[in-house]
Amino acid sequence: MPILRDADRSYLQGLFSRNLRDPVTLTLFTQRESPLETPIPPCATCRETEEVLGELASLHDKVRLEVKDMVSSASEAQHYRLDNRLPVVVLHSPSSKGLLRYFGVPAGYEFAALVETIVDLSKGTTRLSPASRGKVATLTKPVHIQVMVTPT
Repeated sequence: MPILRDADRSYLQGLFSRNLRDPVTLTLFTQRESPLETPIPPCATCRETEEVLGELASLHDKVRLEVKDMVSSASEAQHYRLDNRLPVVVLHSPSSKGLLRYFGVPAGYEFAALVETIVDLSKGTTRLSPASRGKVATLTKPVHIQVMVTPT
């Protein structure tokens, strides 16, 4: 059963058609259900996250979903510094310069933020103000930025 309403699907297809330039890959690190105990706590929202991302990826050929198991892809998860927090999506694009990780289910306000991030990554730009761009341009060392999103 689809998660997105038909009107939302149409809107997103149009948005992606007008705005996507480079491909964007969403790599979802998840945990498959297993009767065996694993070193990672069970993931209560991985299935829902995979469904949402699968629908999103189905809307345009420049959005691609890869699904990886956190245990069997442990070395890659370690490379991305994922710390066994699930679900997590690593966003890639040929035009991206840094590492973008999205922890949690992209639902509600978070879904809109994820869609905007996909568009920005694909374009290789952001909607930062000129003043913010100037400040970022002065950075000489890598910076770890965390943005917390929560409904109010």
